[in-house]
Amino acid sequence: MPFVVDSSVALAWVLPDEHGSLADVLADSLERSPACAPSLWPLEVGNALVMAQRRKRLTERDLDRVLKVVQSLAVELDATPVDETFPAIVAIARKLGLTTYDAAYLELAQRRGLPLATLDTRLAESARKLGVAVLP
Repeated sequence: MPFVVDSSVALAWVLPDEHGSLADVLADSLERSPACAPSLWPLEVGNALVMAQRRKRLTERDLDRVLKVVQSLAVELDATPVDETFPAIVAIARKLGLTTYDAAYLELAQRRGLPLATLDTRLAESARKLGVAVLP
């Protein structure tokens, strides 16, 4: 079954100190089902990886390797122009007290009728409030 994947899951897939059984289950799902993400996903993941390198969690070589892995993941970026989704994203953010970044994942999951894969407890709770299924 296709699903929306957030940055917390992607980081758990690629950061050595964040691997866990939940992330492994979702990685297995990715091999069987396509994932999608809002267009901000690579920027959010990339920023977290750069910050991990700055904090000495990754070497420069590790970062280069991990970026290639991220680019190879079977994650389709949503092509809907942001100006079309912006009002719904802001409404979700306001309603649930989220950042617009997190609300973008919920808006995409809601619009496509897909479950959301996240390791972010607050985002998962917000998804459930909107009636969006949460993986794993």
